[in-house]
Amino acid sequence: MNYISRAAEATVKNISDTFPVLLVTGPRQVGKSTMLQKLAEPARTVVTLDDLDVRLLAKTDPGLFMQRYRPPAIIDEIQYAPELLPYIKMEADKSQANGGWWLTGSQPLHLMEKVSESLAGRVGIVNLLGLSTSEIEGVPSKPFTVDSTRLMERLNLAKKRGLNEVFDRIFKGSMPKLYMDPNVDWEVYYRSYVSTYLQRDIKDLAQVGDELSFYQFMIAVAARTARPVVYEELAQEVGISSPTAKKWLSILVSSHIVTLVQPYHNNALKRITKMPLLHFLDTGLAAYLLKWNNPRALENGAMAGAFFESYVFSEIYKSYLNAGKEPPIFYYRDKDQREIDLLIYENGALHPIEVKKAASPGKSAIKNFPVLDPVSEPEKFGDAKALKTEIGDGAVVCMASDLLPIDKKNWYVPVWLI
Repeated sequence: MNYISRAAEATVKNISDTFPVLLVTGPRQVGKSTMLQKLAEPARTVVTLDDLDVRLLAKTDPGLFMQRYRPPAIIDEIQYAPELLPYIKMEADKSQANGGWWLTGSQPLHLMEKVSESLAGRVGIVNLLGLSTSEIEGVPSKPFTVDSTRLMERLNLAKKRGLNEVFDRIFKGSMPKLYMDPNVDWEVYYRSYVSTYLQRDIKDLAQVGDELSFYQFMIAVAARTARPVVYEELAQEVGISSPTAKKWLSILVSSHIVTLVQPYHNNALKRITKMPLLHFLDTGLAAYLLKWNNPRALENGAMAGAFFESYVFSEIYKSYLNAGKEPPIFYYRDKDQREIDLLIYENGALHPIEVKKAASPGKSAIKNFPVLDPVSEPEKFGDAKALKTEIGDGAVVCMASDLLPIDKKNWYVPVWLI
């Protein structure tokens, strides 16, 4: 199998040169260990805590483990033995060297608490998700912006793709093994993935007793990708309480299966809703859970728009994570049901982004962008001038065949260009 270079490699090297400990988190099977082993120098020891004998030593006698395995080292699945973390801290403080310990973890729900307690100020964290389209096609990756100069530069690098090709990509998902080995059966792979997740990770994360109910909950969540979260609705469909639905959704968030996008808040905007927006981060996994069995059926189905939107979101989201940046992504929805799919807030400016599956969405696609006007001139709406936020260039990410201006501030951006 051929290794696919990851956009996060430069971030990993930079953090390893800056901190004594590097931690790479992310879902199972997204290539955390593969990437680190590819980047490791020959002398770096690789230790996996999936090995029960090694795990037992790490948990029962972490001091002896540290004598046996010396830095530089990779410790895979550190969440299985958080007892090691205080010892790694002592070792890092003693050596005063950067990059000695590379850790991976796929269960950050409780791991992050242990890391923050034991390794504060000593660990740099990289969040790695599945493959981005840029990684699959070998195209350089940068955090997505609506800057027209950057988009025009990318025109010479990105591969143009039609609707069928885009939905082939959406349906297949982002797991590296599906791209590295053409003999892997898509359905068999995701069936095994879900089974492993339910039988191993879920029990470790939150002692979920009813695997079948949690599986049904995952299906209900997948059916709501690209929609605001209503816990009561989720709970009613699965037959659980609202507090349980909230707890279980937090498990999916913590294990990087889904993410919640917070609504943009500014006091100059009076009628915004407070519900977060849900996105499944691997559209292939969502398609498997919802029993779509081929990309053409998905492309023509009732959820095509939602899958397209979640795909666009995940590509933009990953572009920031791979660069080691916190994604500055929000969304807008108010009590009058007016929505803007994405808002990128950086350098004091808001950039509105709408996502449409159509090739020619028309100017109506940006009809809700003016709802942001109060933040650019708050004094006109009776608010303090200190609340002022600039409205930057916007975009409609769609199936357009070329990068085209809509007006002076907004662009049609082909989905293959993100």
